[in-house]
Amino acid sequence: MATTKTTTTTRRSARGGTGEKSTRRQNAEKGFVAPKQLGENLQAVLVDLLELSMQGKQAHWNVVGRNFRDTHLQLDEIVDAARRFSDTVAERMRALHAIPDGRSDTVASTTTLPEYPQGEIDTAETVDLITVRLEAVVGTMREVHDEVDEEDPTSADILHAIIEALEQLAWMVSAENRKPTARS
Repeated sequence: MATTKTTTTTRRSARGGTGEKSTRRQNAEKGFVAPKQLGENLQAVLVDLLELSMQGKQAHWNVVGRNFRDTHLQLDEIVDAARRFSDTVAERMRALHAIPDGRSDTVASTTTLPEYPQGEIDTAETVDLITVRLEAVVGTMREVHDEVDEEDPTSADILHAIIEALEQLAWMVSAENRKPTARS
């Protein structure tokens, strides 16, 4: 004996008593849609964050020398942050009906980060290389920031938080190679 499942749409009054509202679908395809340039700007940030996470892992696996353990662990912190931030940016893009592209060929062909050297790298050089890459990602975000802010202040707020965190990581990593300034 076959049964038929009946789906009913529940209707309820909207707040304020202005009429009925369907609760079956909660604005799944409505709302703010990213203009083309906003999507492109967020895509530029996304590929640099993805590349930072890959290069950070490359550095993590191949760093050698003095202060190895601290540098090795700090690189994982950078990788974790870059992965979290890339996910945040990609999901923001999807919320705005833009399509993120994190495919390896897209990342490799569009990132602003310089290629990371192959092989073992001394800790001091690794610190400098990663600092340059952190600053490059921040540079991309600062470059697109004003256009993003003009189109969508909420997306700009996301960039603000990421910039703050990456600049702090760059400061902490680069401090490894800094010499104290002369005392007066």
